[in-house]
Amino acid sequence: MPSKNKLSLSVQYPDPRLQDSVPRPQLRRWVQAALLAPAELTIRFVDAEEGRTLNRDYRGKDYATNVLTFAYSEDEEEGPGEDNGITQADIILCTDVLEREAKEQGKTLVEHAAHLVVHGVLHAQGYDHEDDEEAAEMEDLEIEILGKLGWSNPYADR
Repeated sequence: MPSKNKLSLSVQYPDPRLQDSVPRPQLRRWVQAALLAPAELTIRFVDAEEGRTLNRDYRGKDYATNVLTFAYSEDEEEGPGEDNGITQADIILCTDVLEREAKEQGKTLVEHAAHLVVHGVLHAQGYDHEDDEEAAEMEDLEIEILGKLGWSNPYADR
């Protein structure tokens, strides 16, 4: 069995709606499953107002989105998972968008949260979906990780 990568995880619930249904131990399990190297991460659950502000101020997009990843240790010269240092990132999950999308996609809130956490952790490690090849690689990895966690393919019904 592969060893777990060292993880320092901070979880913040300024929007407390998911604090009981998505607790810290569960988040740690999901994050650990997606880690390729040691990491120092913060996961923060926010409402639509904070999500919109962050997306507007940092990405120039004036709407709340499901997950934002602010990676602080990504090296542009190295590919995903190639940095031997510590992955450092803030992963922001917007509760309002997460709840709406889960309902629209016919998924449980916890199932969708697991997917977005794995997605955000992969972004923190340099994975992206800017082109079709990158998107396919990232989606395949998400499907594999979520499968090991007992979740179904999040892209199956597209």
